Amino acid sequence: MLDNLNTTTDTATAARGLRLGVAGPVGTGKSTLIATICRELASEFEIAVVTNDIYTDEDARLLRAANVLPIERIVAVETGACPHTAIRDDVTPNLIAVEDLEREFYPLDMVIVESGGDNLTATFSPALVDAQIFCIDVAGGGDVARKGGPGIERADLLVVNKIDLAPYVDVDAVQMVADATAARDGLPVLALSQKDHATIDQLSAWLRQVIAAHREGNHVPQDPGPMAPHFHADEEDHDHDHGHGHGHSHSHAH
Repeated sequence: MLDNLNTTTDTATAARGLRLGVAGPVGTGKSTLIATICRELASEFEIAVVTNDIYTDEDARLLRAANVLPIERIVAVETGACPHTAIRDDVTPNLIAVEDLEREFYPLDMVIVESGGDNLTATFSPALVDAQIFCIDVAGGGDVARKGGPGIERADLLVVNKIDLAPYVDVDAVQMVADATAARDGLPVLALSQKDHATIDQLSAWLRQVIAAHREGNHVPQDPGPMAPHFHADEEDHDHDHGHGHGHSHSHAH
């Protein structure tokens, strides 16, 4: 059983359902993770999902095609900018989408917000979500957990995904989970495989705990911390790639 929940008494958020963020780099399996959560828990809880993509609604269409929820409960936000801007810097479009779902399908037990794929520093604002999962995977390299970052170190739950692929990408999954555990000061780490239902059961059990704590007013949103600042004040407009999995050009500090 995963535990170490962030709990204390807070009745301010218990009047509505839990808002859960899922963040992580491109290709780590966030959409599949959300599909799994919906598939496992939709018979117990009323769930809706907001996805984020930069220019498309690809992730929302994937979830609708997977038939894990009624299609009207899955909406897409096209951020048109770096994924972190919509979950951290200006959460307004996502907050409006969440509140619209909560109003239309009241009462919901949980609204899941999926971030677009971003780098290791991207985390959700506590103004948008009550709890957050950060997702990394073995295919990203066995050293990812050691590289740290606010999501790896301080998200409510760190998922090390696709552990069944470890032998095929020459990664020691046990060591990767040990590195992640060492980085998190007691916060939970889940090694997850879609081919090992026991790990999915652990994920479901953790979510039941968080939802129960939220309902009881005993869960308080924690801020893993903002993105590391990066400045280009001494540079002209230029093209570059932050490592988000997308290239773009701009000149700013955020």
